[in-house]
Amino acid sequence: MSVEVDIVGDAPLAAAEVERLAALALASAGVADGHVAVEFVDERRIRELNLAHRALDEPTDVLSFPIDGAAETPGPRELGDVVICPAHTADLREAVVHGALHLVGMDHELDDGEMLALQRELLSW
Repeated sequence: MSVEVDIVGDAPLAAAEVERLAALALASAGVADGHVAVEFVDERRIRELNLAHRALDEPTDVLSFPIDGAAETPGPRELGDVVICPAHTADLREAVVHGALHLVGMDHELDDGEMLALQRELLSW
């Protein structure tokens, strides 16, 4: 098995780079197979999603929507969706890694810096 990445929208990064970064981030959490979608959206759409899911009426850089968590499911694991707004993202590579790490349960708002340290390490490779 492997990680399958679907890219939706006008990706400002090469598809192979998005796939590599997502797979690298997921592998760092021990996830070697499954499916993830990475969507690139405009400011209006990311603002709508941020309001609907986080009650913040403002655009943001990246949102993640995990699906299966760690549950055992038949067939390929559906990891979730990462939504990125290039207009609000300083580093698109970082946004892909950041969003994928959130899909596997990491949360920089609750940990002691582990997620962001791992993110920096992965991006240095």
